[in-house]
Amino acid sequence: MSLSHKIAKVFLQASRRNNPLSVTNNLGCCESRRWNAVKVPLGKRSTNVPGPVPFNKSRRSDRLRLTQSVVVSVGRRQRSEWTSRRYASSDSRGRYTVVENENENSRKMPEGKPFERLPKNVRPIHYRLSLVPDLKALTFSGDVAIEIEVVKNTDTIVLNALDLKLERVSLRGDKLVSAEKVELCPDEETANIKFPTVIAAGTYTLDIAFTGEINDKMKGLYRSKYVNQTGEERYAAVTQFESTDARRCFPCWDEPALKATFDINLTVPKDLVALSNMPVKTSQPLGNLVKYDFEKTPIMSTYLVAAVIGEYDYVEDKSSDGVLVRVYTPKGKKEQGKFALEVATKVLPYYKEYFNIAYPLPKIDLIAIADFSAGAMENWGLVTYRETCLLVDPQNTSAHSKQWIALVVGHELAHQWFGNLVTMEWWTHLWLNEGYASFVEFLCVNFLFPEYDIWSQFLNDCYIKALELDSLKNSHPIEVPVGNPSEIDEIFDDISYNKGASVIRMLHHYIGDEDFRKGMHLYLTRHQYKNTFTEDLWAALEEASKKPVKDVMSTWTKQKGFPVVRVALKSQGTTNTLTLTQSKFTADGSKPTDEDYLWMIPISVSTSKNPSKEVVSTVLTTRTGEIVVPDISPKDWIKLNPGTIGFYRTQYSPEMLEKLVPAIRDRSLAPLDRLGLLDDLFAMVKAGHTSTVEVLKILQAFEDEPDYNVWCSINNILGRLGQLLGQTEYKDSYDKYQKKLLSKVYKKLGWTQKPGETHLDTLLRGLVLGRLAWLDEDHSIGEARTRFASHISGSDVLPADLRSACYKTVLRAGGQDEYDTLLKLYRSSDLHEEKDRISRALGAAKDQELLKKVLDFAMSDEVRSQDTVFVIASVGLSSSGREVAWQYFKDNWAVIKERYSGYLLTRLVKYLTENFTTEERAKEVEAFFEEHKPPGTERTVQQSIETIRLNTNWLKRDSAAIKEYLKSV
Repeated sequence: MSLSHKIAKVFLQASRRNNPLSVTNNLGCCESRRWNAVKVPLGKRSTNVPGPVPFNKSRRSDRLRLTQSVVVSVGRRQRSEWTSRRYASSDSRGRYTVVENENENSRKMPEGKPFERLPKNVRPIHYRLSLVPDLKALTFSGDVAIEIEVVKNTDTIVLNALDLKLERVSLRGDKLVSAEKVELCPDEETANIKFPTVIAAGTYTLDIAFTGEINDKMKGLYRSKYVNQTGEERYAAVTQFESTDARRCFPCWDEPALKATFDINLTVPKDLVALSNMPVKTSQPLGNLVKYDFEKTPIMSTYLVAAVIGEYDYVEDKSSDGVLVRVYTPKGKKEQGKFALEVATKVLPYYKEYFNIAYPLPKIDLIAIADFSAGAMENWGLVTYRETCLLVDPQNTSAHSKQWIALVVGHELAHQWFGNLVTMEWWTHLWLNEGYASFVEFLCVNFLFPEYDIWSQFLNDCYIKALELDSLKNSHPIEVPVGNPSEIDEIFDDISYNKGASVIRMLHHYIGDEDFRKGMHLYLTRHQYKNTFTEDLWAALEEASKKPVKDVMSTWTKQKGFPVVRVALKSQGTTNTLTLTQSKFTADGSKPTDEDYLWMIPISVSTSKNPSKEVVSTVLTTRTGEIVVPDISPKDWIKLNPGTIGFYRTQYSPEMLEKLVPAIRDRSLAPLDRLGLLDDLFAMVKAGHTSTVEVLKILQAFEDEPDYNVWCSINNILGRLGQLLGQTEYKDSYDKYQKKLLSKVYKKLGWTQKPGETHLDTLLRGLVLGRLAWLDEDHSIGEARTRFASHISGSDVLPADLRSACYKTVLRAGGQDEYDTLLKLYRSSDLHEEKDRISRALGAAKDQELLKKVLDFAMSDEVRSQDTVFVIASVGLSSSGREVAWQYFKDNWAVIKERYSGYLLTRLVKYLTENFTTEERAKEVEAFFEEHKPPGTERTVQQSIETIRLNTNWLKRDSAAIKEYLKSV
């Protein structure tokens, strides 16, 4: 420990209001949560203190068991008539039960250890937190004084703590009493603090001194490595607390409903920047250190507390509503923060106007972090980002990346209202944070950048991804009971984010924008600084719209999956009757074993007479219903779900589908309808309801397609089929089919931007060239080689939007020399986006030995930990690298499981396994993870195994027909 840190530690100790009775506690392993109470109570202090909203003492502590019947405290409302045993619904005691049919699941999730939330007999009111990080020793010391309310007499206080050493623990009331015993329970991530006498109900201050490591796990208080302007390796100290990692930094009640206020101070080297949620109130020099005291926070959850210490520059501005906005960047790169600053200063007043509630803090900082596991984190007033999600270099940032940065900034700032101001009561309701932010980010980006046509991009970015995952038997409801931290990590997925956003989009359309905004204002004002259940949101929107929002939406959030609506047409003159039948859509095409699945489906219809108008709007509430569509001739087409807004699949009768195909060619169907029609058909193909040949035929109707978003869907289908057919003997025939389909759009776009092109034209060019990179197209290879040579020599810098496709093309067509050149380019770049682009292109190599070098490179110190996963995945996602990457994963499992957990590990498991196409591989993956069971990956493993078996059956079912068809084209 440096001299300056010794000074700081002495200062910290002196600032603690201890007396000689406060001694180091005995620490032990956890044996029990409770001890028999001693009958002599501690003296009470006055309870007349400011604090958060009174705690609802009637709520019961949740006990979660991952078994067939799950009981968890989630609400306070009576069961509605729409409650079925297929989805969870609250009863009058504030509980619900989820019952899953065993016959439907190919494999049940393993039973987890019973989980208990923290006891409700004590709650925090206010934290005074002091931290002193030592960035040379990579340790920290600190103390926390927690003002608490003891609700019920007890002799034991239980709170969260993990990977910390608790040095002194005492309680101050009328007198100071040291803890008799402190037991740390790593499995439960708690500290059980026993006092020698009973603590009577009242308010007290709990003082804890502690130390810990500034870890390398990208959670808790961790270190982020960077190279400064003089070429020296340095570390920044960064916090990442969502969902349950504040406990790794300081002892606390680390649950979202246990909100409190915070006074934070940081003691850091004087040459470093220190940031927290609030502005600096005072600073005090301490030799080579400075102690910064920050203003008191509003009442908030622990997972939103934040601190960053390091070397940073910043740019700043004020929003039109007076909020100070700063974007912090690595030293020397503040110009790269200007685009995010522009977005943030416009987003804040937009949200203020849309929700009719102002951002409540005086400042907001956005900061780029070198090592960061997620994309960004919405800490209140101090939002942390990956560099690739915040920094824009005009010469080296692609249009797609710039658009992505706008969305991420919009998403995280939406959380300042949804999540921070109003917070879910428990992680079961995570979607209230993530689903809403994922919807609202599109609202604000559409407002700021209408040229992006961002709502059309929503379908490929969110809607389709959610449908694909939610068709699996191993999916989960939007509202899913979770308990221990590894279970919580698993639900940060396409269901919470993308299905959540998709059903909100459907609801927004159903009740209309005006009532939606009124309802959101009601929800946010009624529950600001509090915690909510999903039912609270439905109540506000129902009050605003006067529509049965709760009944409709509960069918979408409390049961997993979604419906397919089958449509049959009966015509009589100009009157057409549509018979609609709903059932649960299943990825394998099987009939659901439980007929209790039923949704309330907002249904709309358009026709060829007026494709942009909804001629019928209704809600299908029964298994089967009829809709009358008047004034349509027999030759006209009829389409359900115009705009592809409803979260369901549509299966048309052959006659209806045949009338829609010409509307694809002449584009009388709107782009989103062409996209939705194609994606629905492809879903039917994968489920075995129709042959793959049918989608190959209909794709030919899109050869003149001009729309970027439709091409995104086509590209997804081509890529998915490429994974399926990549190791068949007719792969070359399929590649020839793809090149023919792409030939017109490639000829139109080429490699050179033309005058008058739009943002979407730029994105489309990158998409098409990226697809051709995998097809070894001769003309594209020639163009890529020429441009790559000019780029490397510096004579003609390659536009950022073309680089990914160019790098992949030259590497696939080349070998070791091209690989070495790309590595040299990687090492010479100081922009994270460019490094990321190059490293992910390396998986395009064909040679097996070269791919092994890519994998070794991915695990080396040259690649940041958060990027390693995606470099390995780039190898596993190619047909030539699939086996190599899987073997490498197994051989290096010990290192991988030590380095990764949570989101990054689940992504790696998914990308490396789900594209296999044989039962042998399914059994191998199953056996491997049966032997090696990393926590937090159980659901992902089961989803991957299910997908492998779906692939296997799909290939067996259609392979002969595909092979025969490709001979004819």
